[in-house]
Amino acid sequence: MEAFAGAEQIAVTDATPMVSVVIPTLDEERNIAWVLERLPPLVDEIIIVDGRSTDGTIAAARAARPDVRMVHELRPGKGAALRAGFNAARGDVIVMMDADGSMHPAELTRYVALISEGYDLVKGSRFLPGGGTADISRLRAAGNLALLGFANRLFCCEFTELCYGFMALRRSALPRLRLTADGFEIETQIVASALRESLRVAEVPSFEAARRSGVSNLRTFRDGSRVLRELVRASRLQPLAEIAPEPVTPLAVGLRAPAAPATVEPAASQATP
Repeated sequence: MEAFAGAEQIAVTDATPMVSVVIPTLDEERNIAWVLERLPPLVDEIIIVDGRSTDGTIAAARAARPDVRMVHELRPGKGAALRAGFNAARGDVIVMMDADGSMHPAELTRYVALISEGYDLVKGSRFLPGGGTADISRLRAAGNLALLGFANRLFCCEFTELCYGFMALRRSALPRLRLTADGFEIETQIVASALRESLRVAEVPSFEAARRSGVSNLRTFRDGSRVLRELVRASRLQPLAEIAPEPVTPLAVGLRAPAAPATVEPAASQATP
């Protein structure tokens, strides 16, 4: 049995928003099919952003899901790839996730459910009840905790997670985020920008498994320093809203794990078919 934090089932109707999934890839030939084969039926569009893989990633993706849209992005970095995928996405809701098999695709139903309830950004947390991780070192955990504490003080919020790339957002909110990051700091830029713009933000539990194959491109000190710089930069930008918004109180929303009841806890470039 595959371990993950559980997922809410959503009945797809005419009122269900169009959902696009954006997955950046770099030499994920041995992982990408596992991810694509487990995407839930509510996904309408799958965008693979690739341009620098030297293995059979693209062929493996097309073999698993012939309906994928390939976006070729030659600039290096996860942020550059995600921004290219966001630009190509046609869905009302965009879900971003990794290609290495560490995030279970079935979980994305809980993200989409909360977007449908009115949230603008839904971010995964490995540290909410029902979440967890099997793929974080003590050094990375300590760094994440320090950055999280700084972000919570900076934006007056009480998140349980900062640096995690399983998220869903409304496509209509993208212009207000003003995304520019090219690296892993894109995840922090999305969250910090949403807070600056007073968007409705929720957290849901997510289980991070170990990467199925290969080695991560994340570098702890390099990427941690970029996250820190991004937090400071985002806090200094003025929001686009003409009227000063009321203070945001992000919500930590814990949906049920397989055997637990649901709870809600408040907290103070070229695309081819």
